[in-house]
Amino acid sequence: MAAIQGPAKGIRLPSLLRRWLAHPLTAGRDLDDPTTTHLRKQIVESKPFLRAIYDEWYSLLAVQLPEVPGPVLELGAGAGYCEKFIPGLITSEIFFCPGIQLVADAQQLPFREASLRAIVFTDVLHHMPDVRRFFAEARRCLLPGGKILMIEPWVSGWSRFVYGRLHHEPFQPAAPDWAFPASGPLSGANGALPWIVFERDRAEFESEFPEFAIEQISAFMPFRYVVSGGVGMRSLMPGFTHALWAAFERALNGSMPRLAMFAAISLRRR
Repeated sequence: MAAIQGPAKGIRLPSLLRRWLAHPLTAGRDLDDPTTTHLRKQIVESKPFLRAIYDEWYSLLAVQLPEVPGPVLELGAGAGYCEKFIPGLITSEIFFCPGIQLVADAQQLPFREASLRAIVFTDVLHHMPDVRRFFAEARRCLLPGGKILMIEPWVSGWSRFVYGRLHHEPFQPAAPDWAFPASGPLSGANGALPWIVFERDRAEFESEFPEFAIEQISAFMPFRYVVSGGVGMRSLMPGFTHALWAAFERALNGSMPRLAMFAAISLRRR
């Protein structure tokens, strides 16, 4: 899951302000420690504004599930609660977390061929050091008509500023390849990777993985996640203002190519 934890480069907030903004549950903790992921789950559940965002994300995933039989797998489920929106969901994480059903690497899935109805996740793809391996595994495991459904960071003029200057994760739209050096499961990342694969290098993706049809790329949410504080900062807005912020973003729908920070992406297995 994405976290906005204060600047790692570029604009520097005063150290006292950074310490105040950091959420006390995870301030200073190792991102790759499974305990941090479990604490993030508590943060999501305790922040009404942020929880409303995740409710929306999980609803988007659930409504797009394909009409084919079979189980649905969630990747990176340790800090979330998607199972409340998708009954029977198989929850998985790269390391053990309380409540997780399966410890699994997305690049080596423990499922037989053509056995899954869908693979869903939020803020996971951009942490995969070799996404080609994941797409190959998804191609193997998904039933015909099955889907990969994801919510991921996206590249726009606004998001280049926010992710590039105010976010702790690497954000490299000009990266020459889809892969990056493996480090920790959450500290390793390229936040621009989904945009690189499905926008900048879309023709390359379609050539390498013709079994997948890109059904939807919907760029959205330029401000709400920022003002929610994410899973690393205190909330900057009270929960009751979420509906107002959502309406404000809807009014800006035509400007999403310049403002969006996230995208909902749907791939269908042919």
